[in-house]
Amino acid sequence: MSVDAARLHALTQEFLAAHPVATTPREEFLSARFDAGLAWVHYPEGLGGLDAPRALQAVVDTELEAAGAPDNDPRRNGIGLGMAAPTILRYGTEEQKQRFLKPLWTGEEVWCQLFSEPGAGSDLAALGTRAVREGDDWVVNGQKVWTSGAHNSRFAILIARTDPDVPKHRGITYFVCDMTDPGVEVRPLRQITGEAEFNEVFLTDVRIPDAHRLGEIGDGWKVAQTTLNNERVAIGGMRIPREGGLIGIVADTWRERPELRTHDLHQRLMTLWVEAEVARLTGERLRQQLVAGHPGPEGAGMKLGFARLNQQISGLELELLGEEGLLYDDWTMRRPEIVDFAGRDAGYRYLRAKGNSIEGGTSEVLLNIVAERVLGLPPEPRTDKDVAWKDLSR
Repeated sequence: MSVDAARLHALTQEFLAAHPVATTPREEFLSARFDAGLAWVHYPEGLGGLDAPRALQAVVDTELEAAGAPDNDPRRNGIGLGMAAPTILRYGTEEQKQRFLKPLWTGEEVWCQLFSEPGAGSDLAALGTRAVREGDDWVVNGQKVWTSGAHNSRFAILIARTDPDVPKHRGITYFVCDMTDPGVEVRPLRQITGEAEFNEVFLTDVRIPDAHRLGEIGDGWKVAQTTLNNERVAIGGMRIPREGGLIGIVADTWRERPELRTHDLHQRLMTLWVEAEVARLTGERLRQQLVAGHPGPEGAGMKLGFARLNQQISGLELELLGEEGLLYDDWTMRRPEIVDFAGRDAGYRYLRAKGNSIEGGTSEVLLNIVAERVLGLPPEPRTDKDVAWKDLSR
């Protein structure tokens, strides 16, 4: 039977009748929702979906939210839901999909991302973490950096170099790494906010079974593009209501604190309000395009705009508050599970927004992606295109 909005409405109501929100434990409710195909409706049957159009997810979410149903705390497992899951769906074996997708969606297993390295951040393809085949396992050694949530994660998506004798983009393979395995060491990276939501991860003789490889050997860069495109859409294309996000916080302050207003600040606030609304509507259009297929390079533009707007709006908020904006609530070293822009003060928002132009791809790299892959401009000259990774100067 084909699935349309009416059918999804009926299925959701049947599910709620069989699993009353008031009496069904949260974990049981989420597990049953996945099994009913109401987790992400565009996924295949048996993997949390119903092979329905992606756009119909809103039908399910709206009705469950109105009923007071628990969600899967998406902010806590954003990397798993927004990046790992679509990559596993596209490149994973049936065994991998069955093993990983359900506990990922329910939040039982949190995921992180082991991509960037101290010497391979913006130039990610230059990574040096090595994976060497030993029988049915790969032995991995190296260091990763800027790993959000590694201290709370059970699994990680990992790219490592498996062939140093070919050009850098062609010698990479993609793996799923168990963060509880021997040889995985997570160290906190204290940020300008005082917190350590990021981490360094050291991998010393970590054994990853070949059964945890995603895609073919040497195809890791191609697999990683699915992850990265989904990451940029997840960061820059989040669904928010009109006047949501940081612009809503500043607009509320403007309305409630007339003594802070100046003509110049008013002009700047209006300009940023319009730009935030344009970005929101552009994100809606991007999500509509996703219904027809996988995310493309257009997400890079959305992520660029998100970073720029967050930094400009948080800067305006500090100026609006004046001396009050110089206060900071807490410099205590903490290792939070989520990034909470709305729940902290203006100083935190200003400092944390500085990371928006680095995480998910630096703005400089994303500008290149937009120029070359969206606008079709000539690529920058590359001297390393046909040079084996082991022969690159470092």
